[in-house]
Amino acid sequence: MAINDSAVVPLYQQVKDDIRAAIESGKYKTNEKIPPEPELSAEYSVSRITVRRAVEELCAEGYLIKMQGRGTFVSKPRIHRKFASGRGTASFTETCKEYGMVPGARLLNRQIVPVRKDEEAFFHVGPDALLIYIQRLRTADGQPVFLENLFLPYEPYKSLMSENLNDVSMFDTIERISGLRPATTSCQRIEAVRASAEQAQLLNLSLGEPLLYLNAYFHDQYDHPLCIGRQYYIGSRYMFEF
Repeated sequence: MAINDSAVVPLYQQVKDDIRAAIESGKYKTNEKIPPEPELSAEYSVSRITVRRAVEELCAEGYLIKMQGRGTFVSKPRIHRKFASGRGTASFTETCKEYGMVPGARLLNRQIVPVRKDEEAFFHVGPDALLIYIQRLRTADGQPVFLENLFLPYEPYKSLMSENLNDVSMFDTIERISGLRPATTSCQRIEAVRASAEQAQLLNLSLGEPLLYLNAYFHDQYDHPLCIGRQYYIGSRYMFEF
C-alpha cells in the first residue's frame, strides 16, 4: 500500500488500516508472525515510531499479540465472557468451547492462607478462618489468556488440596464436591494494570504489557457466598460482557 503523506488521515492510521485489512483478508493468518518494525517501516516508507503506534493500537484492539522474545503475531478472536446477575455465569471452560477452542489449565500454586478483612465480610467468617488459595494459568488452544487466583473457604473445600486441578473446570470441580455452582457475581471491579515480571513470564508477555484485573465475588445458585476470583487477563484476548 502506498502511504499518502498529504492525506488528512494520519500516517499511523493508514498503516494500521492496511495491516488490519491484511489480517481480515487472510494475507496474515491467525498465529502468523507479522514482519518486524524495521521491515514494516521500509515497506510503508514511514518511521518506526509510526509503525509502532499502528501495531500497538492493533494489539490493544485484539488483532495482534506481542510475545516476549518472539515478535508480534496475529491474534485469535477475543473471547467474550458474560458475567450475569440473576442467571448462570458461564465458566471459562464453557466459553472456550462455545468459540471452538480447547480450554486448558495449569496449576501454579495451591496453599492454605489466612482470611483478609474483605474476605471475612464476604464469607461471613471470623478473623481466624482459613481459605484455600488456588492459582492457575488458563489457556485457549494452548495460548495463555489469564492468571486465575481463586479463594474458597477451607473447611467445605479442603479436598481441593489433593484434587487434580490441571485442565479441569473449577466451576465443575466445585459443583462435584459440594453440589454448588457459581451463579451470580457481585462487587465486580475491573481495572487496567501492567504486567509484573512474574506475570509477564507466565503469560508470555513483555514486562509492563497491559492486563485487565478482575476482582469478582461469586455467589452460588442459592445466593450464598461461594468464592472470590482475582484474575489477570490479557486484554487483547478477552472481553467482558455484563
